[in-house]
Amino acid sequence: MFMKRILLIGTIILLCMQVKAQFSVQYDPAKQPTDNFQYFTPSGEQLFVGDCIPFFHNDTYYLYWLLDSAHHSSLNGLGGHQWVLSTTKDLKHWKNFPIVLGIDEDWEKSICTGSVVYANNRFYAYYATRLIDNGKVNEQLSYAISEDGIHFVKQKPNPFYTSAPGYSKRDFRDPKVTVDKNGVFNLFVSSRQDQPVMNGAAGALVHLSSRDRQHWAVEPPVLTGQPSVPECPDYFNWNGWYYLVYSHNGNTFYVKSRNPLGPWEQPRSQALNEDWANVVKTAEFTNGRRIAAGWIPSRRDGKDDKGEIFGGSTVFRELIQEQDGTLSTKFPPEMLPDNITALPLQAVHDSLTTEPAAGSYLVNAPNGQGAVYFKDLPADYRVTMEITPTGINEEYGLVLRSGEHAAGGYALSFSAINRIVKLANTSIEAVDGLDKKITLDIIVKNSIIDVCVNGKRCIVNRLYEQKGSYLWLYAKHGKVKFSAIKVYPLSK
Repeated sequence: MFMKRILLIGTIILLCMQVKAQFSVQYDPAKQPTDNFQYFTPSGEQLFVGDCIPFFHNDTYYLYWLLDSAHHSSLNGLGGHQWVLSTTKDLKHWKNFPIVLGIDEDWEKSICTGSVVYANNRFYAYYATRLIDNGKVNEQLSYAISEDGIHFVKQKPNPFYTSAPGYSKRDFRDPKVTVDKNGVFNLFVSSRQDQPVMNGAAGALVHLSSRDRQHWAVEPPVLTGQPSVPECPDYFNWNGWYYLVYSHNGNTFYVKSRNPLGPWEQPRSQALNEDWANVVKTAEFTNGRRIAAGWIPSRRDGKDDKGEIFGGSTVFRELIQEQDGTLSTKFPPEMLPDNITALPLQAVHDSLTTEPAAGSYLVNAPNGQGAVYFKDLPADYRVTMEITPTGINEEYGLVLRSGEHAAGGYALSFSAINRIVKLANTSIEAVDGLDKKITLDIIVKNSIIDVCVNGKRCIVNRLYEQKGSYLWLYAKHGKVKFSAIKVYPLSK
């Protein structure tokens, strides 16, 4: 999967042809955490999390993930990615394993994203291998088999499938594997049509099927007309709804249907689409739940105004299924930090703000903007609160990690009229209920700010530079009450 705004330099091909030695990355599973995996970044020199591949079997959540070295720059820019595994039964306690699918041959330039299925009493891992073929970068399909989901053996021929007629050889990756009730293996593969109906809409998901895993038939595509390659597809059935999930430039989208292969419907909102939660894929969990995993990219040069670069930290969401099949997201409760004693808060407010009850602040600013603030907050904290707007407001929100007079910091703003939530320089759309009382849960930790609104929509951002100790609450052109405000310091 290629990150947005990553440009591969034209000389990559020549450089990659010169690479002969096997690839090695110093990853030590014993040095990784075994408690909370929310916002996990691997310990090691220039190591990061890439695409996540969650899978569930026998009460165990398997998190396969791409081990990224130096932000996609390994093997002269072709990635050098390998699969690593971490598992959990309760989302609280984790086990870490060595590389489970690695680069073993000189021609393997990256073990790319794929998927896992359990069938015939075995684990099957399908993935793409990035390689150089006749001087050109190609992606071809490979697979491996395991008895335990940990120790995989690559199968021959490797790769077993090079390209589908009518589709790109350069972009042919990220196979999602499923096995139907008749034992037929199905692959949905990210690619581009050679001759699309409309220019600029060539992205497609190729559908391959096989009964023996040796001979593959090319079925009608399950998705076409996309502006770019629909990467890292996911597919699942949940309570009678079928979901097809895919990513464009890291942002995740989905369609839904009552039928296995469509026709697909657009949902009311795209809760998986967070700019800074990349390539979100899901897996079952206990008691009929679904837990999604993605990754928060790093920013170039560690600057707030710079774009994404490949590789970062994990981010998890629990899916909620609405009555019409639309998906919402929330923080998995098991992965929230343990609250210790809330900090004592001393509020300072302007003349447009009153305190109708202890710890409750009413900002009445029809002609401008009113605010209340707290200072001397720690660098990392969790804050929860309720916000109740009255009537029409232009905007209300918070400023996190700011200074005196709200200098610097990161604005978290809500527009009920536009149904938009903004967090610094990113936003989510089609957020319902912002004109009524909302609940907020916010994690401010290291360079990550993560927000859950009403336990139904989430937004995350990677922000490095502002370190202020003030927390501001404000309302503009309207009346808003802030209440039940709790701030909990986070341990390192």
